[in-house]
Amino acid sequence: MLRLFKYLCLATPFFALTASADTSRLTLPEGLKIEVVAQADNARQLALSADGKVLFAGSRKVGRVYLLEDKDNNGSFESSTVLAEHLNMPSGVALRGSDLYVAEVHRILRFKNILPLNKTLPKAEVYFDQLPNKRHHGWKYLKVGPDGALYFNIGAPCNVCLSDSPFASIVRLDTQQKLSVIAQGVRNSVGLAWNPLTKNLWFTENGRDYLGDDQPSDELNTLSKPNQHFGYPYIHANNVEDPRFFAQREATEYQPPEYLLGAHVAPLGMTFYTPPQHIAALEGLNEHSLIIAEHGSWNRSNKVGYRLVKLQIEEGKVVDHQPFITGWLEGERHWGRPNDVIVDPNGHLLISDDYAGVIYRVSPSK
Repeated sequence: MLRLFKYLCLATPFFALTASADTSRLTLPEGLKIEVVAQADNARQLALSADGKVLFAGSRKVGRVYLLEDKDNNGSFESSTVLAEHLNMPSGVALRGSDLYVAEVHRILRFKNILPLNKTLPKAEVYFDQLPNKRHHGWKYLKVGPDGALYFNIGAPCNVCLSDSPFASIVRLDTQQKLSVIAQGVRNSVGLAWNPLTKNLWFTENGRDYLGDDQPSDELNTLSKPNQHFGYPYIHANNVEDPRFFAQREATEYQPPEYLLGAHVAPLGMTFYTPPQHIAALEGLNEHSLIIAEHGSWNRSNKVGYRLVKLQIEEGKVVDHQPFITGWLEGERHWGRPNDVIVDPNGHLLISDDYAGVIYRVSPSK
């Protein structure tokens, strides 16, 4: 049963949030600062209202969707409401017009006309319920495309295996609630965005485990035409043959990665830096910048990831790849795991951290 309720999180003073998320330990480009602006336990994907005053955050482990408000216009989301709880890994959230969509493992929910906020919040309705109910890689990243359709991943229900469609894919759910696969052979993508210059879809992909510390690499992919196949489970990264499934590969053309991000870095949320018109860009960022949150390795001998990286894209190709924010990993210990990154109406970045349970904002230091 879907249970909905709301309450204000007044038990924890906002000034105490930095106790578990000490931003002074983070390193970022000169001219920028990072600060905690909200608390949300296990915060995953973010969705922000057009005016920047209402922020929604999904979660995976705690089964909640959060509604966060900046009521006094000071840039911090000091009001926290649990919009829904006891959900099935509701990681993905997206706004389409005044409606909020939430992706559980097995279905898509809709909170119709949730914006602008009223004293009585709408109840969730089931928007689409024809999705596989497999929790392994079952959490979703949800985006509204330029065509108004919902796009999301349906991950492989295993580390590596042969599975029927629509597993290991990216799918499109149109406004008539028709589901179609647009990308095949994608093990698990937890980040996607449209390049504002080329208009094509880019997405991250987490590579398979247990082939060693340094292979296969996690991927950044681009979709140039519908229903391309990206190789999983037969081929990983750039021609890494799967020891079990390569011999069973199909007689088809596999789309190679656009760029290799490194093995086990776990790239999740990503955004092309597109601030509103007439808003000054953050130092070092422009319309060619792609920011990716690396959640970090969990089974590598020496940990990697736990950072944000910046890639420069020129004429549809990656020409530079640099760390953007680091410091969540100290030696072999981490105190935070960045998960999603979005741009707010001021051209600032909002970053979720599901490990520290906070949301950060990156803005000019002066």
